[in-house]
Amino acid sequence: MNVINSLLSSIYNDSIDDQLTEQIHQKIIEAKNHINHTRKQRWDEKDVVLITYADQFYQPEKNTLTCLTDFYNAGLSAVFNIVHLLPFYPYSSDDGFSVIDYYQVNPIAGDWQDIAKLHRSTRLMFDYVCNHMSAQSEWFRGYLAQQPEYDDFFVSMDPGIDLSAVTRPRTSPLLTPFTLKDGSTRHIWTTFSADQIDLNFANPKVLIAMLDVLLEYLKQGADYIRLDAVGFMWKTPGTRCLHLEKTHQLVKLFRAVTDIVAPGCVIITETNVPHQDNIAYFGNGHDEAQMVYQFPLPPLVLHAIHTGSAHTLRQWATSLDLNTTDTTFFNFLASHDGIGLNPLRGLLPEEEILSLVEDLQREGALVSYKNNPDGSRSPYEINVTYMDALNRQDSQDDERIARFLLAHAILLAFPGVPAIYIQSILGSRNDNDGVKSAGHNRAINRQKYSLDDINQAIAGKNYLRHQIFHRLSQLIEVRKGHPAFHPNSPLIIHPSPQEVLAFSREAPNGKRVMALFNLSPAECPVDLPAAEYINLLTAETLSTTSPYVMQPYQFLWLNY
Repeated sequence: MNVINSLLSSIYNDSIDDQLTEQIHQKIIEAKNHINHTRKQRWDEKDVVLITYADQFYQPEKNTLTCLTDFYNAGLSAVFNIVHLLPFYPYSSDDGFSVIDYYQVNPIAGDWQDIAKLHRSTRLMFDYVCNHMSAQSEWFRGYLAQQPEYDDFFVSMDPGIDLSAVTRPRTSPLLTPFTLKDGSTRHIWTTFSADQIDLNFANPKVLIAMLDVLLEYLKQGADYIRLDAVGFMWKTPGTRCLHLEKTHQLVKLFRAVTDIVAPGCVIITETNVPHQDNIAYFGNGHDEAQMVYQFPLPPLVLHAIHTGSAHTLRQWATSLDLNTTDTTFFNFLASHDGIGLNPLRGLLPEEEILSLVEDLQREGALVSYKNNPDGSRSPYEINVTYMDALNRQDSQDDERIARFLLAHAILLAFPGVPAIYIQSILGSRNDNDGVKSAGHNRAINRQKYSLDDINQAIAGKNYLRHQIFHRLSQLIEVRKGHPAFHPNSPLIIHPSPQEVLAFSREAPNGKRVMALFNLSPAECPVDLPAAEYINLLTAETLSTTSPYVMQPYQFLWLNY
């Protein structure tokens, strides 16, 4: 408990009450004694994550978690061994990220017994929405009713205070006026929307309440905990209010508590920001997150295939510091959100970023903007399925499949733990009707399905869905079978033509894979170092007596 005591003293400048500290100790001990679930220690090449909503599939007279569990057990349990359930709690907006009650399962999805049933088939990742909660939550309603127990639970701010330095991820107002029981008006901090009320961690009672939530998730068996929007947790006017030192100290506290209560549980931070800010959440490699989202990867892979050039992707990959076994990256291409552009800033000139945005808009993508301190606005996110981001609207399905599998072959070969969004494994296209119905851009990549319809589609009724589901599943199986794809295996970038990304990975036992990716729509000859190669995808032997001519969008995983 010494580490926890030290962090509490640092966060609250030695002002935290001894009674509150003892209360935290007791909660930790009680939670530890409650848990009998043994978690896997660390990670390996067999770890592949499926990202999905708990209400992703529906059938008459069944709750949606039962449908998801049935779908997973029937077709995905051999492919994915971890399921990231996006927020499955009652919510009022943002498809789950405006939580009304942290302790309940959304009745549409089911209940905690349904979570436990899915957990018997797979390991689970829970969202810990720690920065904000719903305006309809009991906590915030109690605050507005001026109930003493919720006093100072949220951040009230004089609108006259200069907050121009605060980093804004949205175009919505930072402060939202609310009327209290006595008729007075308070302007409350709302980083993401008027329905998402930021918590005030400067109040130790808020920390205790949120530690209760974290401990509940650990008791319910979470193997991974995702810290949503974690960079915004601490507010100090006059600063960016992003990545502040006290925010890092809070992450360290969550990590220390988790290590005591549930050894092996992995903390993952979600910070859609430039690379150096992102990896700062590794801390010293032992005291903050074990994993961070690899946010530059989705737009860099997209940019590489759009331009047919590996230059920027290769340059960035060469700069990664991968010399550790205690931390790793959480790699993904698509998610419930859009494709973030902020991580590209500093890697690509702004005019190239804007050119990519314009190209995607012409092909049906939507764009979300953020406000800048100077009053201007910038695109921060492309809203589109990854399938449609990679392709033109008039592309043929076979070209769509080739480009899509190429992108995912890069993802699966890259250092880190790969995660694949449900819409990707289903081969989904843009859901423009969903955008019209929901009234927001992100709905373009959040379609829900009849379980019977999707089963028929992947069985062969829909060519694109069938091909993507089965070929991507096969690709994942190959990755899981080779130790060189361990998340912490070294990455060595090899010289190659501009159109080709080439790198190798090597396992501790000496087994190696050479991975090559032709990002262009044209044939491209490559010279391979002399060796005996076996194509992991076809089991064929590859000759190196002359340049190997890679076909358009071809990729190779070669054992040597």
